[in-house]
Amino acid sequence: MNRSAPHPATRAPAASRTAGPPGIARPGTGSARRRLPAAVGLLVLAAVLGGCATVRPDAGLAEVRQAVRPHLGQELERADTPARAEAAAQRVDALLARPLSADDAVQVALLNHRGLQAALEGLGIAEADRVQALRLPNPGLALGRTRSGDERETEWSLHLALTRLLALPQRRAAEDARLRQAQASVALQVLGHAADTRKAWVQAVAAEETVRYARQVMDAAEAGAELARRMAAAGNFNKLQRAREQSFYADAALNLARAQQGQRAARERLTRLLGLWGAQTAFQLPPRLPDLPPEPADLPDLERRAIAQRLDVQGALRAADEAAQRLGLDRATRLAGGLELGLAASRGSDGDRSRGWELGFELPLFDPGDARVARAEAAHRQALHRAAQVAADARSEVREAWGAQRTAWDVARHHREEVVPLRRQIAEENLLRYNGMLIGVFELLADARAQIAAVHGAIEALRDFWLADADLRMALIGPPHLAGGVTPTLATPAADAAGH
Repeated sequence: MNRSAPHPATRAPAASRTAGPPGIARPGTGSARRRLPAAVGLLVLAAVLGGCATVRPDAGLAEVRQAVRPHLGQELERADTPARAEAAAQRVDALLARPLSADDAVQVALLNHRGLQAALEGLGIAEADRVQALRLPNPGLALGRTRSGDERETEWSLHLALTRLLALPQRRAAEDARLRQAQASVALQVLGHAADTRKAWVQAVAAEETVRYARQVMDAAEAGAELARRMAAAGNFNKLQRAREQSFYADAALNLARAQQGQRAARERLTRLLGLWGAQTAFQLPPRLPDLPPEPADLPDLERRAIAQRLDVQGALRAADEAAQRLGLDRATRLAGGLELGLAASRGSDGDRSRGWELGFELPLFDPGDARVARAEAAHRQALHRAAQVAADARSEVREAWGAQRTAWDVARHHREEVVPLRRQIAEENLLRYNGMLIGVFELLADARAQIAAVHGAIEALRDFWLADADLRMALIGPPHLAGGVTPTLATPAADAAGH
């Protein structure tokens, strides 16, 4: 409809307005009484339907809480008011007052990380976009005045787009699907951040254990180098033997420096994931990692469980549903673009009034809407392909994570039950031989170095298990980061030390 053009009622002389154009009648005529209230009723219905969509106070956070609670068991709050922000800060301070466990670290990250809070605010944006899309555009009001000789006529018209009103059910379904997809994306981000925090906690605790054992290696190497220096000064040690001890001391110093740097890097990464700064960065960690579980986790129907509960698979399926709904919407409105309902009224200089309504729509001469429908069809097929690929990737990732976790459990168990006990037994036997003067002090020191290296290997194996366990947990609910970094491994020249 061309709103700038005068209504047909304004183009006729005042004397000829008795009959008026079709659909427009003078006040008091039966045609106006029958037709105008129906148009006004349609406008009122449109206003009611268009204004019923309101922004929810929680902006969809309840659904995200429900999605993540079974997997985390932690509180998820949005600090959108000063009272909630203060409550979250007090909760964080209480957790930081004691050594952080893995679960405590996840809780601090959920409450305190500002990037995660920004993701939660994205729900408010998605909810507002949904409400905005479901509301009808404001009606347009046009005023006009014409003059013909001494005769003046004033006209007003009210226009409302009917296309969006007719497509409101399909649009509501599409926008609901879009909001659910945004909620799934935020839930995945929350779960991924929690998994990264748990892995960073494991690496930080293991790095502190590594530093302690690296110091023990350093102490043993320093004692051996000092003893070798004194024995060489007394003429009881040759240059090769002293060089070996000095070389071991130099390597131990380098390994300690690397371990300390790894410890600092692991702690800083955990600090970033927790969102801490200032005095909060002085948090304490437990002295060691949790013990290895007595048995590996029993997970029957691994792939079926992953497909049923992975949020990325559910999100891909929702995206396919959304694409299907938008395809139906585009097909339904292909030839109904620009449909408008208008009410018009005019008054001449003689006081004669006229009222009426009109219906305007676009003629699909140049744009029949086939390109828009073709795009929607391609987007639907694209969403189906992506959903199938996400499901296939999920099956592969959960198999890989399960294999890595089971292998890590076997390796850690082997260290705990085979390598470390054997080294301890060797150390006890060598101590007996040293007390019986069957071996010298350097052989005893060499064995102590080998035992410390075995304990360090056990720490790394236990660390790798808990990292793989975190990856498996994440693989069951979302895409894991299977290529996570580890702290550097200490290189102990046990072969050179064993030569004494």
